[in-house]
Amino acid sequence: METIFDIGYLGAVIILGALMIKNCRGDRQFYLFGIMGVILGVGDAFHLVPRILALHAGDMESYAAALGIGKMISSITTAVYYTLLYMVWRIRYHITDKNELTIAVYAMLALRIVLCLLPFNQWTSLDAPLSWGIYRNIPFVILGVILMVILYQSAKKENDTAFQWMWLTVVISFVCYIPVVLFAETIPAVGMLMLPKACAYVWAVAMGYRAMKQKQVLSGYLDRFKVIR
Repeated sequence: METIFDIGYLGAVIILGALMIKNCRGDRQFYLFGIMGVILGVGDAFHLVPRILALHAGDMESYAAALGIGKMISSITTAVYYTLLYMVWRIRYHITDKNELTIAVYAMLALRIVLCLLPFNQWTSLDAPLSWGIYRNIPFVILGVILMVILYQSAKKENDTAFQWMWLTVVISFVCYIPVVLFAETIPAVGMLMLPKACAYVWAVAMGYRAMKQKQVLSGYLDRFKVIR
């Protein structure tokens, strides 16, 4: 069941992302959203594909190195995903100022990447230190909180029904992710929270795809109206 779910998740975000890149008609907002989906799926594949192979082989130890490196790549690409979502937010809501916020977002991304690349994480070990799992996630959580707040505030202010729940996808993903970081080693069942986390990502990418199609349909109607006039 986990294998089927993982394949479905990866397929959904990558396919939806690729469709947005292909069909965005030059709309930078949805082009970036498509890149978000593809980066998310490809990055997570580095971790999930070795996990699928390890589960079917019944031998996690033999795949420890691949799982660890894949987890590191996934940790970086998810941060890139949220940084791109921030860029989508700026385009969608026509944000031209708030340069300090942009600096903070990029700083959290850079810090996250640097912390993930440090050898102290011991990615390839089955007994990686919890302390570094916490350290590398501090800037990631800060990045997530920033996205939660600005997406909620902007959607509410602009009455943006297409993106009204985008903030909630961020909340769900972090609410599910943080317990896994803290307790998955001692309470393996907590790892099941990664399933609703993945669903939140699919929801977010699907929301972006649906918003693109709605905008294109509306644009088509307006073009026809102009021709009639």
